[in-house]
Amino acid sequence: MFGPLLLHPTGGGGNYSLPWAIELKQPTVSPLFDPVLSECYALLPMTPHLPLALGAMNYVEIIRDASLIELAVLLLLMGVSVASWALIAMKASQLAKARAQSLTFLDTFWKASRLEAIYQTAQKLDGSPLSKVFCAGYEELTKLAQAKEGGTEGALAERLGGIENVERALHRASTAQITELENRVSFLGTVGAASPFVGLFGTVIGILSAFNQIAEQGNATLATVAAPVGNALFATAAGLFAAIPAVVAYNSFVSRIKVFDTEMSNFSADFLNIIKRHFFR
Repeated sequence: MFGPLLLHPTGGGGNYSLPWAIELKQPTVSPLFDPVLSECYALLPMTPHLPLALGAMNYVEIIRDASLIELAVLLLLMGVSVASWALIAMKASQLAKARAQSLTFLDTFWKASRLEAIYQTAQKLDGSPLSKVFCAGYEELTKLAQAKEGGTEGALAERLGGIENVERALHRASTAQITELENRVSFLGTVGAASPFVGLFGTVIGILSAFNQIAEQGNATLATVAAPVGNALFATAAGLFAAIPAVVAYNSFVSRIKVFDTEMSNFSADFLNIIKRHFFR
């Protein structure tokens, strides 16, 4: 662009001529970096918005326009979701209590010098699988100690059979504790595996119903197709909402129960070694 005209004096009388002088103008500064402007585009506050799917979804309309099968699917998914969350809370509390009491029992077991004192402490820790395994082994050992011994051969046979009895008692107790810890955990696995397919079934039924309504109206524009099909997809979202927490909790609980299984096996082996050294020599 051409700049303003420059005035140049032509003589001593102070007259000025107007020659066509050209002056390069400085490049225009972008308003984004102009410090004079009061509003800067880079500093404009960002307004938070809900996701489009959540903001545009009318839940009352979804329930009102749903068929009986769709309503049954949604009620089923809502029921299993509530049951899953209740089971997750209960099982998480049970495993946390079992972990805390097991640590307390192990600390008592390795510090105490008498089995009777350990047994009294273990009876109070009813949430610990390890304490129940110990109680089963100790009670079997007490029965063997109270039995009368016969001759030398009878005593040897009793010693050999006695350690096997204690080992079987420990194994039965460990199996019972694993069964108790795994109780109802399979329900979470079933919910996690089946809920997406149940939601997909509701979506298919909803899409079929929507297409039937569109066929009856004879109008297949995007405006008439988008709303009913989008409402039908809500069943799939409900299925995923029920399945994802159940799958995560199921995997977490199974891994923690496996840790308890390993700890009970190790404790049973250690307890048997102590019994062999002190009672079956």
